[in-house]
Amino acid sequence: MSLFTNKTLMITGGTGSFGNAVLNRFLTTDIGEIRIFSRDEKKQDDMRHEYQAKYPDVASKIKFYIGDVRSLQSCKDAMHGVDYIFHAAALKQVPSCEFFPMEAVRTNIIGTDNVLTAAIEEGVKSVICLSTDKAAYPINAMGTSKAMEEKVAIAKSRNSGNTKICCTRYGNVMCSRGSVIPLWIDQIRAGNPITLTEPKMTRFIMSLDEAVDLVLFAFEHGENGDLLIQKAPACTIQTQAEAVCELFGGKKEDIKVIGIRHGEKMYETLLTNEECAKAIDMGNFYRVPADNRGLNYDKFFKEGDEKRNTLTEFNSNNTKLLNVEETKEKIASLAYIQGRLAEKEN
Repeated sequence: MSLFTNKTLMITGGTGSFGNAVLNRFLTTDIGEIRIFSRDEKKQDDMRHEYQAKYPDVASKIKFYIGDVRSLQSCKDAMHGVDYIFHAAALKQVPSCEFFPMEAVRTNIIGTDNVLTAAIEEGVKSVICLSTDKAAYPINAMGTSKAMEEKVAIAKSRNSGNTKICCTRYGNVMCSRGSVIPLWIDQIRAGNPITLTEPKMTRFIMSLDEAVDLVLFAFEHGENGDLLIQKAPACTIQTQAEAVCELFGGKKEDIKVIGIRHGEKMYETLLTNEECAKAIDMGNFYRVPADNRGLNYDKFFKEGDEKRNTLTEFNSNNTKLLNVEETKEKIASLAYIQGRLAEKEN
């Protein structure tokens, strides 16, 4: 953690699942201060009490800032003295963004522009913006707004001075707030059949710890304007549902199919065919450098002869598909699941 020694890290949307994962990872290290920036005072108060109880010796490192990414001034006010930012504030639920698309615009697009504008003006050294697989070939309002978030970040990086700006894009984070596994567990506990949208639908799956790993990889290895992606495995929704049933005693034969929700895809894409043309394989990750050509397209039309990469679209149908046993093992490794299983035993 030497890069963070005595540094100040700000997390926008910091009361969410990602913010909690970062706190659990960083709080006991030699980091100087972690600022939680969000607009929900109740969640901040809950978090304050939780971490004072959990980490009494170091909880004073956490500073809470009430604010909203939709307000440029409140972003600036929270950034004095900040070294690094993890930008996680977003509207993330696909159906709600379908019904209220302008809310997604205000938070995910304008909010990102505000965070980056403030960061550049305040001399923040590095900003990592969290994006989603739904930003690749988007068909819904949430994905479209996150695709625009990425475009805003890359555009800002061209004139960001000493502020490095990178984006990370990842798939479904298991057991994050609003995700499906906690719902299924509650349905099983209530004696109800679990509900799934479409059995053959595939989704990338990763843990919150892996989401933090991706952001840290971007922080350490990303260059200005980069998009970084983790090579995640995937599974069908049916496989995931059966794995949860096996772990929590649900009846697989009672799984109820309710149909695809507003704006959902059958499979998700982490790396588009066009991005593959210039993607750099970095082992467990892909790095997509920004296209920093100028607006003089004629020059590139005449002179450009770049050899295309042989990599093709990386999606949840052509990545490694986990079977029920592998999915169950991945789910069972999560601290959240271990806690819920312990409830069952008590």
